Amino acid sequence: MPSSHPRLQSIDALRGLVMLLMLLDHVRETFFLHRQVGDPMDALSVAPELFFTRLLSALCAPVFIFLTGLSAWLYSQKHSRRDTSLFLLKRGLFLVLLELTLVNLAWNGTLLPQTLWLQVIWCIGICMIVLAGALYLPRGVLLGLGALIVAGHNLLDPLVLSSNSPWFVPWAILHQREFIDLGGLTRARTTYPVLPWIGVILLGWGVGPWFAQSMDPGRRRRLLTRWGVGLLLAFVAIRYINVYGEQPWVATADALRTTMSFLSARKYPPSLMFLLPTLGLCLVLLALLERYQIRRWVPVLALFGAAPMFFYLLHLYVLKALYLIAVARWGLNQGGHFGFDQVADVWLCSLGLAIVLYYPTRWFAALKQQRRDIAWLKYF
Repeated sequence: MPSSHPRLQSIDALRGLVMLLMLLDHVRETFFLHRQVGDPMDALSVAPELFFTRLLSALCAPVFIFLTGLSAWLYSQKHSRRDTSLFLLKRGLFLVLLELTLVNLAWNGTLLPQTLWLQVIWCIGICMIVLAGALYLPRGVLLGLGALIVAGHNLLDPLVLSSNSPWFVPWAILHQREFIDLGGLTRARTTYPVLPWIGVILLGWGVGPWFAQSMDPGRRRRLLTRWGVGLLLAFVAIRYINVYGEQPWVATADALRTTMSFLSARKYPPSLMFLLPTLGLCLVLLALLERYQIRRWVPVLALFGAAPMFFYLLHLYVLKALYLIAVARWGLNQGGHFGFDQVADVWLCSLGLAIVLYYPTRWFAALKQQRRDIAWLKYF
């Protein structure tokens, strides 16, 4: 079960919240593909209800990866630096393997699909592998390096390599979203170029001391709130200037569309304008969840966050099974996919699945807590 300590329960609760937002987004990807749109974040053409449903999921990857860095620091307080590094290396390799096998199987229905999608689990694994080596550097260096990567990586956007370049593959993994041919058998899509996310995990590690047992809780919440609000204000200011970190937003005669354009930001790879507000909200939510951890819904969220990998794999396979059952029962909609008629149906389905999946997740979280002697359970 999730920790009863407020500072740790807030971490689990925030992770649980974004797990549920991820569930919502994956229900959308499963049951709304019959209504094809080029980009669900296209502020000038996409229906607002679809846009804002997709916008909520923007919080997921930054929170996952930031909390991975923070959790790694907490792990290091009870283990040697060498043991922490080794754990991160092994778990990172495990996540990469998981993405290439069970995760791709859940999305594609085969272990050798036409395209291997290198998505968030792959990205977290690579970031953990990098942190396994980087954690030997001083904390201040890691904070500075993380901030430099997050703030400055958009300067690298003009550097685009062709497949003929000897640096194409490493650059596609780091910063250029591309297809990589894998010897004709299949191809890989670097959906999550990892360089900006490495900056995020370094920042997560760097704020670790805020969550030390010796830190005054009031001071921790003040730090989280001030830095979180600061990042949000920085987003508004830089985005308003409209010169760096993202494609320019567009002022239209429609106030709602203008707001949507202002909020729309690139995720692949994440621009500065994507990371500033999402990391800002991450810090503010950590402060709020710790402050109000006595509320009944916070432990419920924390339970989802206490077994994140179990929930992740479980929800993917449940969605795949539900989709296949729906196609067999009702057939395909126009557009070549089975799907719901309204975005509201996506929300209702997500709510129902969250309730159903709560019980197996609670069972597994309790198992992890009770059977600490089973080493592999900690990877989930």
